[in-house]
Amino acid sequence: MSLRLIAGGRDAPKLPGLLVVGASEVVTMSGGLRAGSDQGAIGRRAAADAGGPTAPNAPAVAIWDGRIIGVAGLADLERALGAEGYPIGRFERLDARGGAVTPGLVDPHTHLLFAGSREGELELRQRGAAYLEILAAGGGILATVAATRGASSETLAVHGRRWLGEMLGHGVTTIEAKSGYGLDLATELRLLEIAHHLGREGPIEVVPTWLGAHAVPPEFRGRPDGTESYVRHLLDEQLPGIAAQGRAVAADVFCEEGVFTADQSRRVLMAAAALGLRPRLHADELTPSGGAELAAEIGATTADHLATPSDAGIAALAAAAADGRPVVATLLPATTWFLMKDRHAPARTFIDAGVPVAIGTDFNPGTSPTPSLPLAMTAACLNLRMSPDEVLAAVTINAAQALGLADEIGSLEPGKQADLVVWKVPTSRQIPYWPAADLVRTVVKRGEVVLAEA
Repeated sequence: MSLRLIAGGRDAPKLPGLLVVGASEVVTMSGGLRAGSDQGAIGRRAAADAGGPTAPNAPAVAIWDGRIIGVAGLADLERALGAEGYPIGRFERLDARGGAVTPGLVDPHTHLLFAGSREGELELRQRGAAYLEILAAGGGILATVAATRGASSETLAVHGRRWLGEMLGHGVTTIEAKSGYGLDLATELRLLEIAHHLGREGPIEVVPTWLGAHAVPPEFRGRPDGTESYVRHLLDEQLPGIAAQGRAVAADVFCEEGVFTADQSRRVLMAAAALGLRPRLHADELTPSGGAELAAEIGATTADHLATPSDAGIAALAAAAADGRPVVATLLPATTWFLMKDRHAPARTFIDAGVPVAIGTDFNPGTSPTPSLPLAMTAACLNLRMSPDEVLAAVTINAAQALGLADEIGSLEPGKQADLVVWKVPTSRQIPYWPAADLVRTVVKRGEVVLAEA
């Protein structure tokens, strides 16, 4: 792996403008959410059409004060900037050196903060142990809960910084970070506060989601009505505390057989929505649980996993999309791969039905311990049969939609936040083609170079 450095020290002069030049192609992803036959329409501007990356009118990106102000041929762009009164001398130039330029990648589903690891579960699964069987025995999520409750805030923050650094090196500029490894109010608040603080530190933008309904904690499991008692605890104690803290922007529930029913999930998410938290769902991961149907019913921002949706669930998501109320299907192919499953989310069915698809890592210590969104992109191509262009839309504009941020990030178009990646390959189609390769040359966040090749 080549060395990297964080560019732009405290004493480095900062110009308000940045011109990204010398790209083999610029993928804009302009025009909003992608779905159906448009899932793979990515807005590729190829330098070959202008005579190559060094041609006078090769595609370029202009940035001013952290915002995109133009994407066009370089000569045309410089003329337009001059006509609009921008001082060309106040633009620093970033040479892409023949690499592809894309929007910064967005990971819409991670479990960033946790303590400990669960490598022993890999061997248990190899011997035939099922996910819910491991959970019922006190492993799985509950093992991570025990470790996380016992970890200091500083330990968790150091852990988070480590993995955010890995994600940045893979071209990720924004992530969602769930709580859910506390399952008590004090630890859930702590996890959300740390996620918020790490996002303020940057450079990766962190969107905190409350996932108190991730599993039933040990202290409730011994009760005859343990799951229902815990749901009442979530409604009466956790949610009011989470809302009062103000760090979480969304609420999630693990709607799954043996975890929380569709009715219990509905009650939690409706209460969360009343407190201003956007509803999300872990839906139909292991068995058809009614999660897809529920997501469509309540207008969830996204339904995640969806490895085993029912026909009715697919139809409900398709109907919501056709009615102008799209629920993003956030698929997590690295998880089904790591769990050694033969059945994968029906991405082609969703796309054919007009349901917008996003892709995330599901980064977590048990079922998807990878911080690499490009690796998840490869898995989406191989196991979900998505094309490279469809997958790129799934980790940019559609992932931004899943986080409620499509007006700010996910594409390179005027007025949007200037988050982009320069890749060491000549076309974005090669990002999933080279699995686990070191492909990032430069990362720009809010108009500033935050990671560069040494």
